[in-house]
Amino acid sequence: MQWMTVFKTESIGAWRNYKWIWVPLVFILLGIMDPLTTYYLPQILESVGGLPEGATINIPTPPPADVFMMSISQFNMIGVVVLVLMSMGTIANERRSGIAELILVKPVRYGTYVTAKWASIVSLSLLSLFAGILGSWYYVNLLFGSLSFELIGAAAGFYGLWIVFVISVTIFMNTLVKTPGLVACLSIITLIALFILSTIFAHIIEWNPSLLTSYLGDMLQTGSIPADLWGTAVVTTLLIASLLISASYILKHKELA
Repeated sequence: MQWMTVFKTESIGAWRNYKWIWVPLVFILLGIMDPLTTYYLPQILESVGGLPEGATINIPTPPPADVFMMSISQFNMIGVVVLVLMSMGTIANERRSGIAELILVKPVRYGTYVTAKWASIVSLSLLSLFAGILGSWYYVNLLFGSLSFELIGAAAGFYGLWIVFVISVTIFMNTLVKTPGLVACLSIITLIALFILSTIFAHIIEWNPSLLTSYLGDMLQTGSIPADLWGTAVVTTLLIASLLISASYILKHKELA
């Protein structure tokens, strides 16, 4: 009962701030941007007068899977930043203003408070992601060739796990510090560090959560789910659980102190 109350309160607050409208719109825009610009690139170059007179453009058409992965790259860069900025004050603002202390005195369990807020943001984030993926899939099929809905569904599920991990990192940082800007900074630094580790030590750390994206490309190319993708999904799920447990533990001891 308490969990659902906190969840509804957080969701209603997001609706009042129009997050349920503008966040999905941002992801839809990110999803359709690359398929459209890639397909119409020759016309765009001609319209801006970027070619000498008489010159022609002959750009090979990329495979559908490659175009879809362009959209995933947009989610990975701009989309992740949007989600971090959106959730950077979820708990930090309430801790800073004293609202969190009032809520937790009722009493509301710390785990309930953390997981309900996390679940509300995850719901919004996954809805936005799936809307963007559907937009990308539609235009990829329309302009470049068919990608099976089953593969796209699997890609959405695995990449959604990465998005949940990003939100979990941000919620964890919310319990460490009370300044939203610092929460965003620490979260982005952590995610960048994971990407750097996966680049340098990819042959050693094969199940780093940031490698989910590269394994998705392999899955779309081959049509089957790589074993490393399953392993990375399991590790990512365990890390998400660890982050939520740690966030509840840290918040409890900070508030009691």
